[in-house]
Amino acid sequence: MLTLSAYGGLFLAAFGAATLLPLQSEAVLVGLLLSKSYSTATLILVATIGNVLGSLVNWVLGRYIERFKSRRWFPVSDEKLDRAQRMYQRLGKWSLLLSWAPVIGDPLTLLAGVMREPLLPFVALVTVAKLGRYLVLAAVTMRLI
Repeated sequence: MLTLSAYGGLFLAAFGAATLLPLQSEAVLVGLLLSKSYSTATLILVATIGNVLGSLVNWVLGRYIERFKSRRWFPVSDEKLDRAQRMYQRLGKWSLLLSWAPVIGDPLTLLAGVMREPLLPFVALVTVAKLGRYLVLAAVTMRLI
């Protein structure tokens, strides 16, 4: 039961961290790796799946968020949204390889939805980015033990 809780907690942390919520999954992953009680490969897989699914939530939100841009409560001005769209057009889908990065990664996945990035390239690029980050984090952590 404890094993399921650990993997479930990691999944939720990774999922939440990939949305616009201010959460971190790296600390949870490192803690579980340091405990040496869980499969490294399974931890990386669970964290990656959770993080990619959280990014997918951002993509879906982005697909529908523009319909609300004329509302007073909309959090981004037309000017900032236009600037972000121009940047994404200039950099293209390959910018999603930075979706792992703090601060810019989550808004980037939302912007990909706004820009109507097709689902399969989105998922492929985000998976590569998120998996790569977790592999590097696990490698560094395991090296320290």
